Amino acid sequence: MLSMATEPAFVRRASASTTLLTSKCKASKRKACSRIQLPLYSAVRASYSTDEDKNKVYKQLGLFALKRKIEDAVLRAEMLAPVALEHEEARRNKQEEMVRAYDLWDDPAKSDEILAKFADSAKVVDALKDLTYKVEEAKLITQLAEKDAINYGLFKQAYNASLDVSKVLYQYEMSKLLKRPYDIEGACVVIKAGSEGHSETVGKTHLSLEFHGPTWYYIPMNFEIWASQLLRMYTNWAKKQGQNGRVVEKRSSVNGGIMSATIEFEFKFAYGYLSGERGVHFMIRGPQVGSTLYESSSASVDVIPLFLENASDLQIDNGDLKIAPPTLLEEEQSGTRPSVCIQHIPTGISVQSAGERSQFGNRIKALNRLTAKLLVIAWEQGVSTVSDINREAIVDVWQKETRKYKSHPHKLVEDLKTGIQLPGLNSVLDGNLEPLLGAHINTRNSSDMF
Repeated sequence: MLSMATEPAFVRRASASTTLLTSKCKASKRKACSRIQLPLYSAVRASYSTDEDKNKVYKQLGLFALKRKIEDAVLRAEMLAPVALEHEEARRNKQEEMVRAYDLWDDPAKSDEILAKFADSAKVVDALKDLTYKVEEAKLITQLAEKDAINYGLFKQAYNASLDVSKVLYQYEMSKLLKRPYDIEGACVVIKAGSEGHSETVGKTHLSLEFHGPTWYYIPMNFEIWASQLLRMYTNWAKKQGQNGRVVEKRSSVNGGIMSATIEFEFKFAYGYLSGERGVHFMIRGPQVGSTLYESSSASVDVIPLFLENASDLQIDNGDLKIAPPTLLEEEQSGTRPSVCIQHIPTGISVQSAGERSQFGNRIKALNRLTAKLLVIAWEQGVSTVSDINREAIVDVWQKETRKYKSHPHKLVEDLKTGIQLPGLNSVLDGNLEPLLGAHINTRNSSDMF
């Protein structure tokens, strides 16, 4: 809030009635009146002759950066949205012509495919039209906010509208880049706590060093807690996309962390967004006093396609499957829900399901996950059938280093696949993954071109 010293330059004058009331109060009860304060308005005058003068006011009020972000989002949308809308409307019209020309009763399967593509095109067109409305809304609110007075509430409303604009535009751009097989599917993310670090341990708990004021404190930090932070990061990411990440399985540890968890993201392109997250994620903290070794906790992240509409028609020979009963520890952790572990003998790939209430339900879900993993591996190896998969060429999830989250000496996130570094460690852990996900998608698309 502005100080009283700056009030004459920026704040609206009190009304005549307020001044009269104050003078009467001074005449009757000077001591009581000394405790009365005139209202300080939240709206500030913006009737200045030049943009330079306005910018000075914005800077003094802390609104300059906010105004620039709104303008940047609006400008970017005005440049890209009309071209995208024209392209998508032409695509929708073409799909509509196909629907009219095709005899939908001849081939029901083909008909469903054509209708699904037409529905998707219509949704994209509607989203881009809504984007243009939001752009106009942000511009109009901004103009109202600075026409008569610089209004904090209106600026905040305009900024929220610009965030919606940026999110829709980002999702549209990413959907155009996600062209690999299975990118359009949902995603099943499996998080498992690691078991090895790079420093001395006390029991099974690693001690992490953080500085609070003039004293150094040891804070317990172990693999299970780090795995729980990753779980929170991915569920928060889904919420920021306006979606839901459903935790279907979770094995908790005694220290408040998790040994493993499975999240299902049941929305389109979730697998395309998250496929680059597969691998080992490290949390690196500062060394203990008198030591040069940094604390390191690890957790693996596996990402499996989750078929949303049409399940895969891949048939796996039952003779190639080994269905193992759950271990005593797994039974204890999963409670009353029976877990099922299935291994594909020719490739050695294993999957597990414990989120369903029946063993039959867990078996079906485990088979679906196994099928999805085998299809992805076959595509990555460039073979047409699962039987052609080279077992020796399969890379285990623990053999891929994906990302380092560093809290010492500087808080930053280093992506090992793309090479980018972000200074906002806490922001990333809070679910703001767009720069990292976008960098991976752009990197892999560049490699696909060669």
